[in-house]
Amino acid sequence: MYPTNNISKPLLRWYRKSKRPMPWRNTKEPYKIWLSETMLQQTQVKTVIPFYNSWIEKYPDFESVAGAHLDSLLKSWEGLGYYNRCHNFHKAVKIIVKKYNSSLPINIKDFMVLPGVGSYTSAAVYSIVFLHPIPVVDGNVNRVMSRLMRLLRFTPYNKKRVLSTLIKWLDRSRPGDFNQALMELGSTVCLPKNPKCENCPLKLSCGGTLSGSPESYPSPKPKQSLPWQNVLTGVIWKRDSFLIIKRAGYKHLNNLWELPGGKTLTKNNPHPQLEELLKNKFKLEVSIKNKIGEIRHRYSHFGITLSGFHCRLINGSKPEVNRPFRWIRLNEINQYAFPKANHKLFNLMQE
Repeated sequence: MYPTNNISKPLLRWYRKSKRPMPWRNTKEPYKIWLSETMLQQTQVKTVIPFYNSWIEKYPDFESVAGAHLDSLLKSWEGLGYYNRCHNFHKAVKIIVKKYNSSLPINIKDFMVLPGVGSYTSAAVYSIVFLHPIPVVDGNVNRVMSRLMRLLRFTPYNKKRVLSTLIKWLDRSRPGDFNQALMELGSTVCLPKNPKCENCPLKLSCGGTLSGSPESYPSPKPKQSLPWQNVLTGVIWKRDSFLIIKRAGYKHLNNLWELPGGKTLTKNNPHPQLEELLKNKFKLEVSIKNKIGEIRHRYSHFGITLSGFHCRLINGSKPEVNRPFRWIRLNEINQYAFPKANHKLFNLMQE
């Protein structure tokens, strides 16, 4: 049986004593709360904090973001990953500045439909900033609730049960603190493996703990293998500069800059494959010189084995692409936002 009593009092008492210090917890400013919730999506707190602090220094308010060029924002976001968050935040902030005079809409539904916002972010922001009594449900909250209620699977019916229970338990006077407390509990105590049940303020009424096997809730999902791709790329030199091209119109890593190249089925015979790739995709004829190195990198949805080669242009050919491109020097790479795999290759070039 899951607890029928309200968990808010012991939960909020624990949160007041045990919450971790975070820069966005010292403010109720809508801009800063929204930014933090956007950065925290699928990203650990310890990773977010330095990016958040740096961003706030450069872009302290809605107007500074709306007036910034996307390339500058992506450079500040570089390394945080999930770059669509940055794209959508930029688009949404422009709407806030233009349509709502740099204030969040009174109606939460108007905020929810902005690019990249949705039900989770809107509930988090409005419960913290405006004390809207809306529960927030993320992976941490689901895990805590599955153990409290002894739910093995999140079927549509069980999802409704979780939401209705949270609505019943939510502290109407402190909804933002309640939501953050439940997420904090999942992040620091009710862990996926080796949960610290002895430190949990809800242990006496937790179905999972009382069962003696809290890790059984929820049932673990079968692991999916990460697709892995072979990628060849060329550092194409023209005198003391090399070519970079913007990833415009891509699903992943959109609008970041990259070295020209592409995916291959095999790593065998890389020279003719790379020559053909560069000729077919970019109308570039090159002479391939020495290999820079090979790196492996995991992104969120796929992994790559990237092999890089120094190349020289033949007959002064120019790239024919419908995307922006630049010729830059090696000491200028910090002016552009690149995928992490490209940075690893740059590091090899500078050794």
